[in-house]
Amino acid sequence: MRKDQNLTAYLYLFLTVTFWAGNFIVGKLASFYNVPPFSLNFYRWFFAWLILAPFTIPEIIEKKEYILKNYKLFIILGVTSITIFNSIVYYSLNFTQVISGVLMISTIPVMIMLFSSILKIEKTNVFQIIGVIFSFAGVIMIITKADIQILKNLDFNKGDITMVVAMFSWALYSTLLKRQKYEISQISLLQVVITFGLLFLIPIYFIEYQIGSRIILEKPFILILSYVVLFPGLASFLLWIKGISLIGANRSGVFLHLMPILSAIMAMIFFSEKFMFYHMLGACFIITGILLSNKKLKNA
Repeated sequence: MRKDQNLTAYLYLFLTVTFWAGNFIVGKLASFYNVPPFSLNFYRWFFAWLILAPFTIPEIIEKKEYILKNYKLFIILGVTSITIFNSIVYYSLNFTQVISGVLMISTIPVMIMLFSSILKIEKTNVFQIIGVIFSFAGVIMIITKADIQILKNLDFNKGDITMVVAMFSWALYSTLLKRQKYEISQISLLQVVITFGLLFLIPIYFIEYQIGSRIILEKPFILILSYVVLFPGLASFLLWIKGISLIGANRSGVFLHLMPILSAIMAMIFFSEKFMFYHMLGACFIITGILLSNKKLKNA
């Protein structure tokens, strides 16, 4: 039974990271069809909210006093994850390669350790500090394409720069998420976070609409929206929870490192992207940073 349980968990977790990896591919595809990134993100979470509503509204009404009491925290969680992170990822993919984007996103676990230290949630050891430095160095390698002239002239790809904003935003969200225990179920917590995130997405959606970036209701948009709502949005969330419940958070976390690998492979297949020397250099620094940040002090 234990072996079957492990295999089931591995399947759930592999599907989760595959769907998340696919989100970058579909985000890049959206740029080819001129799907406005903020509008795509708005509709992604609007429809996810509608699907979740029947299962979450009763509990949210029951716990409304708790939610209103902690509304500032929920606003920050909603803005960092729904409003900023997802929007900026789609926006960045209009200008940068999928491979560059996912390599930078892969530094998030290290950035979470940095924020946990800054916010005094967890103590940081010397290995984690060095790990952060190596990971930052890897990101800089990717942004500058390992070309000193780009650094001198500050001639950066704006998609790479905005992806850094997304990276920090999700790291802050994840840090705050684990800062305290919540008095509502995980699925209702997701609904509350989506609700606050959508509230701040509404004005951005209308600004994008007013400047002429508008959704065209055709087959490409419908297929792209269907994928981002159903797979990286809802299915991954539910499968991730199931996987963690079967084998625990630590063992499940290892699967996150598959996401940049899967995304890079998909990008090479679908978009003929090339894994360049600066990608390899950046990946080496990032992997070193991740390994160092997970190293424990012997006397700790």
